[in-house]
Amino acid sequence: MLIRAGYQIVYDCPQPTPMLLMVSLHPSRVPDLVEQGGTRFDPPLAAPLGAPLGATEYTDGFGNVCTRLLAPAGRLTISTTLLIRDGGLPDPVSPAATETPVPELPDEVLVFLLGSRYCDTDRLSDLAWTLFGNTPPGWERVQAVCDYAHDRIGFDYQRADATRSAREAHDGRQGVCRDYAHLAVALCRCLNIPARYCTGYLGDMGTPQPWGVPDFAAWFEAYLGGAWHTFDARNNQPRIGRILMARGRDATDVAIATTFGPCTLAGFSVVTDEVAA
Repeated sequence: MLIRAGYQIVYDCPQPTPMLLMVSLHPSRVPDLVEQGGTRFDPPLAAPLGAPLGATEYTDGFGNVCTRLLAPAGRLTISTTLLIRDGGLPDPVSPAATETPVPELPDEVLVFLLGSRYCDTDRLSDLAWTLFGNTPPGWERVQAVCDYAHDRIGFDYQRADATRSAREAHDGRQGVCRDYAHLAVALCRCLNIPARYCTGYLGDMGTPQPWGVPDFAAWFEAYLGGAWHTFDARNNQPRIGRILMARGRDATDVAIATTFGPCTLAGFSVVTDEVAA
C-alpha cells in the first residue's frame, strides 16, 4: 500500500529563535520512500549556519534525524509531504517472545531500563510488581501492561498536558497517546523489561472509523527475545501503516519541536492517508 503523509506547523516568534525539529522520517523507513518533498520553510530561511535553507541536520544518540535552524522574527510555516510504501500488514505479534535477564541485556539496551523525565519509575515500581508480578514473563506480561494502561487512562485530546508524567497520568486517569505510552513504558521498566518511546504517523487504515484528531502518534517498543517489538497502549490492537519518525527514552528525546526562546504555536495539522497505487 501507499501512504501520503505530511504536516504543517506554524510558529509566531517575536524575535529570532533557535529551534530543533524532529519531524524527519526515521532512517529505518527511508528505503520505503517513493517521494520525499523535503522540509519547506515559509518564508525561506536565511543561511547563518552556512547551509541550504538555513537549516542543518544531524543524527542524535538514539539514531534520529534532527533539524537545527534559526527561526526569523514573525510567522514561520514549516511543512512537508511524503509518499511511502508500506507492507499493509498489522503490527507483528510474537506471543512466544521471552524476557531477557538483565545481566544478559546488550549494553545499548540498558538505558531503556532507567527512569526518565516522563517515565518516573521510582513512583511506579511497587505498583508494577503488585499488578504484574504474577503474570507470565515475556510477551504476555507486556500485553498485560498495555491492557492496564489502555483501561486506566481515558483519552481526552482537550486535556493534553505537556508536563504530565506517567504516574500523574495513572492517578489522573486521563491523557493522550503520549500518556498511554509513558505509563506503559514506565511500568515495563519497573518490571526489568527495556522499553522505548516512539513517535510518528499513524492513520486510520484498517479501522472502521476515524479514531481521533489527526496528529502525530505515540507508541512504544519492548525488548523481548533479543529484539524490539511494537506495542500500542492507546489503541491496544495491531495497527496498519505506522511510519516511524523517532525513538527515545520518552517524549523529551523525540519532541517534535524544541524552541530556545519565546514563540507561539499558531497552527498545527497532520495528514496520513492511504492512496491508490
